[in-house]
Amino acid sequence: MSKPLTATAEHQGSSTNSLVDEPASVSDFWQLLKPRVMSLVVFTGFIGLLMAPGSIHPVLGITAIMCIAVGAGASGALNMWFEADIDAKMKRTKNRPIPAGRMNRGEALGFGVTLSIGAISIMGLVVNWVAAALLALTIFYYVFIYTVWLKRRTPQNIVIGGAAGAFPPVIGYAAVTGTVEMEALVLFALIFFWTPPHFWSLSLFTRADYKKAGIPMLPVVAGEKETRKQIFLYSLLLAPLGLAPFFMGFAGMAYAAVAGTLGAVFLVGAFRVLKGSGEATARQLFKFSIFYLFALFATLGLERILMGGVN
Repeated sequence: MSKPLTATAEHQGSSTNSLVDEPASVSDFWQLLKPRVMSLVVFTGFIGLLMAPGSIHPVLGITAIMCIAVGAGASGALNMWFEADIDAKMKRTKNRPIPAGRMNRGEALGFGVTLSIGAISIMGLVVNWVAAALLALTIFYYVFIYTVWLKRRTPQNIVIGGAAGAFPPVIGYAAVTGTVEMEALVLFALIFFWTPPHFWSLSLFTRADYKKAGIPMLPVVAGEKETRKQIFLYSLLLAPLGLAPFFMGFAGMAYAAVAGTLGAVFLVGAFRVLKGSGEATARQLFKFSIFYLFALFATLGLERILMGGVN
């Protein structure tokens, strides 16, 4: 892990590490949590909790979701602490609190570590230690495996690192059952295989930023043509996988209709990206991919609430 650590060390003395004149504001600390990412994490974690067999006391359920949210925010803060140097070089991240000079890196580090310890401890003491262990694994994976080790080293950073974003429904499921079963693993797989076409679509129209920051995203290293091909190949895997909850018996016909229709639309969008050359198709697929994942998980949750489960 010496390369990213060296990159950070080389940035010592720059604006991302110097003392700031004014204390960081509440909004700066909120921004550290990556609230947009947190909202998706909380949502998928909640659906994982709903899909679990059995029941959980509402107070424990709310506690579990809050711990997942705080753990996600902690991961975001630690990510911004470590990546302050590259954030300063990218247009879409240069106004984050550290590169913008509104916060010291030490404040972000302390904030992230405190939230991590608090979220894991409360999850274990109040809910169960299986969910707490999974939460700890998620934070560790995102910070050390993805942020520190993979992101600056390999164009497969999104593929391997995508596991971190796929854990929340498993944590929610484990909060109820204290175990990890096949239903939870299918939800994990859905997010895992959704991540590459989602983020590679984004990277197609932000590749200049990644190149400037020295991040080996697939379009920077392998080129645009290969990236479009990989997006389509992962979409070919994702579309049928979206129907797995129905065929495995824990989702109903409403889910099958939604997953089948949206999976077909996803494939059409990915094919347009494959055959396209501009940024428009990539932007369209990126936006649709967010809706796709939300719709699948929302339908699973609504079926469980309205029908009391499918089994």
